[in-house]
Parts: sequence; C-alpha cells; structure tokens
Amino acid sequence: MLVKTKAIVLSSIKYQEKSLIVKCFTLSDGLKSYFVQSAYSGKKSNQKIAYFQPLTILEIEANHKNKGTLEHFKEIKLATAYQTINTDIVKSTIVIFLSEMLHHSIHEEEKNEDLFTFLETALIWLDTHEETSNFHLILLLETTKFLGFYPDNSETDFNFFEMVDGIFSPFQGTNCLNEHETFLFKKLINLKFDSDQKVFAGIERQILLKILLDYYSIHLDGFKKPKSLDVLKEVFS
Repeated sequence: MLVKTKAIVLSSIKYQEKSLIVKCFTLSDGLKSYFVQSAYSGKKSNQKIAYFQPLTILEIEANHKNKGTLEHFKEIKLATAYQTINTDIVKSTIVIFLSEMLHHSIHEEEKNEDLFTFLETALIWLDTHEETSNFHLILLLETTKFLGFYPDNSETDFNFFEMVDGIFSPFQGTNCLNEHETFLFKKLINLKFDSDQKVFAGIERQILLKILLDYYSIHLDGFKKPKSLDVLKEVFS
C-alpha cells in the first residue's frame, strides 16, 4: 500500500557497505523499518544520509507491505529543516540521546498520533529556543503519558515517590525515592518547556536523569540504557 506520511527517524544502521536500515516512528502507522539501498553511493549520497540523522522529521512516500519485513521509501523530503539542532553541540547531543531512548521505548507497530504530534512539536521547540537545559528531562517524563506509566500526581503532598506503582506515598518503602529525590521529581512534574531553565543545578539534573532512566527500566520490558548517556552527562556537567 502506498502511504504518504510524516516520520521521525529513531535510528539508522549501516548495512553492508552502501545501504542503511532506518527505523522511523510514522504518523500513519507507528513504528516502521525501511531499507535504503545505496545510501553511501552516488552523487547525492551525503544529501541522502542527511535525511536519516537522529530525530529528523521527514515527509515520506513509501510502499508499506505490512508483512513484518523491511519497507521501502519511494520519495523522501524534509518536513522540517532544523536551524540549530545539527550545529549546536548541546542540542545535537540531546537529540542523539533522546533518539536512543525513544528507539528503546517505542514498540508500537500501530499509529499513535498524539505521541507523534507531541514529539514533533517538542523537537521544533528545541530547534527554536536557546535555553534547553531541562528539555530532555521534561520530554522523557511527558513521553510516559503516551507509553502508559506517567506518575499519578494526585497525592503530591506525600514525601516519597514509589517507582513501581508510580504513586506518591507517605512512607519510604523499598522502591521509593528518598525525600530529596522526590522533591526534585515533583519540581520536574510541574515544569513546562518554557519554564525557567535554571530551576535545577547540574547535579540535580544528573539525579533526575538517573531517576527517569530507572523509571523507564522498571516499566519497559527489555529497556536498555543509551550508549550516549555518558556523552550527555559530559555536556551537562
């Protein structure tokens, strides 16, 4: 079936000498993997590879056979041409890290328009704003709304956050954050992309990042921590 849709690139892996296998989160069909022949050959190879950088937003036309095999692009163009993400070292590091996180988190082979729209809007926000220190933390927390394990914040007066059930508790059980960690986590829950970026110190961001990675690990089967995590920590240290 010939499909025209927007797609966000989650990963691209070199296959043999000249080809790529590209995993995308599409607006029309959720998760899809595509085979790109001769991506590294021909006059326009650099241009072709540029389409498949992490979290690039594409407009694609593709043949979807929906047989569990690799699909094929018919036409590709940029849906959004980033102005700063590819040239700003902090933003590009954030994007590489988040693409790995999403690659290990999104497993739906069915459309999720709300998640797609959220990610697209968030990435365009990142590209067009300068103060982005908390962007990755907010995006990871907000994404849990669409993955089904957003914290229950109906009892935020309690001093401890229980990681397995995703609730706030008056008692510090085995799977609870301590009081300071819970305090930081509550602050994060109330943050928006446009909030004051200086609300956390660097060490507090590191604590929150560890909390979020642990939270994803608890709630997603087979979740792997991104290889780019150390680079991200270095950038924000």
